[in-house]
Amino acid sequence: MHEYMSDWRIWELTCPGLPEEVGRARRWTRDVLRDSPHADDAALIVSELGSNALLHSASGSPNGSFHVSLHRSPGTVVLSVTDTGGGETKPHVETPDEDDTHGRGLGLVAALANRVRVSGDDYGRTVTVEINGEHQAPARPSPGGARVALPAPRSMA
Repeated sequence: MHEYMSDWRIWELTCPGLPEEVGRARRWTRDVLRDSPHADDAALIVSELGSNALLHSASGSPNGSFHVSLHRSPGTVVLSVTDTGGGETKPHVETPDEDDTHGRGLGLVAALANRVRVSGDDYGRTVTVEINGEHQAPARPSPGGARVALPAPRSMA
């Protein structure tokens, strides 16, 4: 390997706070990771976190935006989505009723990831997700950033 090359790659994308930008972030993620076994999971996670940023923070306001950061190394993808703050609650896993139409997203993210961390404050929150080839219990975000195992997935049928 050349001395100026690295196995680590980092990409960043800032999107205006418009719903159609979630699709652009998803396509961008899939393009960046096109030869990775984690491409589809990462694209789904970016879609969910981008949608949450628009729905639950000032990122969805007329002058809002959200930022996606993608770090890739052999076998591992770490991605972060940062909102512009102003949300009433901190991102957390919910247990919605069967008929609820919202509330499953961060649980889905946690089920696909090896590690999930929520950081930030009212001026901007970042959800960071690690995906790698190691199989383990799904991650649940916790206030201190520690990894907490979720109960076994239940059927959505």
